[in-house]
Amino acid sequence: MVARALPAAWSVTSPAHILDERGSRAAHALRGIAPELEHAAADMLPPLQTIVDAAPATARPLFAANRVLCDHADPVERLWQLVTTLREFRGDAHLAVLADEGLDGCEALVLAAASGRVPRDTMRQDRGWSEEEWSAAADRLRSRGLVDAQGDATEHGRQERERIEAATDRLAGRLLYPLPEAETERMLHTLEPVVRRILAADVLPFPNPIGLPHLDEPTPRGANSR
Repeated sequence: MVARALPAAWSVTSPAHILDERGSRAAHALRGIAPELEHAAADMLPPLQTIVDAAPATARPLFAANRVLCDHADPVERLWQLVTTLREFRGDAHLAVLADEGLDGCEALVLAAASGRVPRDTMRQDRGWSEEEWSAAADRLRSRGLVDAQGDATEHGRQERERIEAATDRLAGRLLYPLPEAETERMLHTLEPVVRRILAADVLPFPNPIGLPHLDEPTPRGANSR
């Protein structure tokens, strides 16, 4: 998908313009859903910036690329970018764990779909894999005992997903090291109602390609909270 889009996309617009539009439109949407962010951002920015600044960028390319963008003058844009950067830190950790477990990109998605983590019917197209690539990945997982003949995750496959998520959480957990526990709790307490407002606004599809659950739903087994 990336190879088809780049570098041709830059003949239509520039990377700088895309980044500006991404930040301004995200902030506009957030203000519409949660107007209180205009004032709450001031309390959330310092601890989030501390976390982002202290996090190591080595072997975390998406996190590193996003961290240099956390300089928005607009507080809501900056808040969105900081949270996005932290999400990508966990994403980089997740990819490292998947690679360590011997799962390539397509295999990881097939196993996630087989576990009920992401929508099976649309995941292949969402991520741009051909039917042949998807089927071959399923065959490889089946040979490892991770999915059954019907394409559902076996118990071994579900346990594998749980191990992957536990390892991802362990690697991402270091993000909170720089903050005292009380400050972490205050930050999460401030963020929670905003998250609830966003989820209640029905702007996010459920199920979705990243496996994000509703806040009050139990997280699916093997869910990547990224």
